[in-house]
Amino acid sequence: MMVKLQSVAKNCYAYRREDSPVAIHVYLSRELLAAFTENEALEQLYNASLLPGVVGPVIGMPDIHTGYGLPIGGVMAVDYKTGVVSAGAVGMDINCGVRMLSTRIPAAAVDRDTIARLLAAIARRVPAGVGRGSQDSKLRRVDLEAVAAGGAAYFIGAGFGRREDRERIEDGGCLPGADVAAASKAARERADQLATIGGGNHFVEIGRIATVLAPDLAAEFGLQQDCLSILIHTGSRGLGHQICTDYSNLMWSNAEQNGTPAPAKGLACAPVSSRDGRNYLKAMALAANYAFANRQLITHFVREAFVEVLKKPEEELGLDLVYDVAHNIAKREKHAAGWLLVHRKGATRALPAGHKDNPDCYLATGHPAIIPGSMGTASYVVIGTGAIHRTFCSVNHGAGRVMSRKKARQEFSREDLLTQLEGVVVAARDIKFLKDEAPQAYKDIDAVVATLAEAGLTRPVVRLHPLGVLKGEGDEA
Repeated sequence: MMVKLQSVAKNCYAYRREDSPVAIHVYLSRELLAAFTENEALEQLYNASLLPGVVGPVIGMPDIHTGYGLPIGGVMAVDYKTGVVSAGAVGMDINCGVRMLSTRIPAAAVDRDTIARLLAAIARRVPAGVGRGSQDSKLRRVDLEAVAAGGAAYFIGAGFGRREDRERIEDGGCLPGADVAAASKAARERADQLATIGGGNHFVEIGRIATVLAPDLAAEFGLQQDCLSILIHTGSRGLGHQICTDYSNLMWSNAEQNGTPAPAKGLACAPVSSRDGRNYLKAMALAANYAFANRQLITHFVREAFVEVLKKPEEELGLDLVYDVAHNIAKREKHAAGWLLVHRKGATRALPAGHKDNPDCYLATGHPAIIPGSMGTASYVVIGTGAIHRTFCSVNHGAGRVMSRKKARQEFSREDLLTQLEGVVVAARDIKFLKDEAPQAYKDIDAVVATLAEAGLTRPVVRLHPLGVLKGEGDEA
């Protein structure tokens, strides 16, 4: 039985519970509302509203679906002084995020065979699949202290990228306060996966800028109609997963002494000011910087692959970084309610024009928010409007699942998957192992993106059409 949601604004619905201390808002279009059955995800938003120091509203994005503790597509803000931090409300893959590269390569000049050769060249450099370690032994023995201190900049300085890349990464590719000592030995031992994408919904995708929806912004972002684009979606891999596991267990065990009981282990928490809270944020920053470094290295190898296959200099091809943005993270930010710790789990920050935390190059426009679709379907670039403050400057991070991985594996055949992909080139060990990533296991990305656009919170800039994708098998999210 579906619970009743009450309309409070265009595409915004309130989930009301008598004992919830703050508002709970879910953003859904009329189409998504008609198909919405995520009662468990709503219950998770309600549970989050009960945590100490939460500032309303607790928010469900249009890609919402049940997760661990906080749903995927969940946003929870807490008072920085009196509130709590929850490892589960950040997520297992800390700083899972998306990076976009633009090119000057006309899509019409690249056939399916060339797309396949590009993906193969990337795959030789960037291992895919759960548990896969770095291709280069030197990256498996990386100086973790240097990564903690520098993030993406550490590898840019070592020649894995361009100096200008750093200004087009959220927070310059490095969160302050990272501390290797805050991560367990087990977590540190899993820091051998740089320049890898993992499994689940992670990928490297080559696409075409199919539709320019805001020509002025597209020009500012260097996005040209019918040129190739590249999306890189991955995070902190085993390091981030272990840190989340360790601190979820610790916060759950220490709930009584910290005075922070939680309604579910997935929302285990500790005061931001407590030893557990401070140490988690140090470990989280380490994983976040590792993820920024991971995507930086992959960018370098993608550029190498394009130069190798297309036999043209990098400067001629473009391969410019548009932006890199996280969607599993907790960050100290100033909002109308004061200084908050904003947890975004499967949600992407989208700062509007004029916001001081934008990089200088995007101060006048707001930075791009990159929203990938499912494998084989469209993706979008959007910006936040002035109204985006209603969601603590957050947008959805993707399409959102409508079918569990287990059900998708049971529901679809290999032939079903090939039909759904509609000719998209897929680089994988065997496509039959990717049935859980079938496009029909996800919501309609066009309807999901339209939800916030119709509500006046975002402005779509371009729509991308996929041409080829490198995927790794396994359940990693």
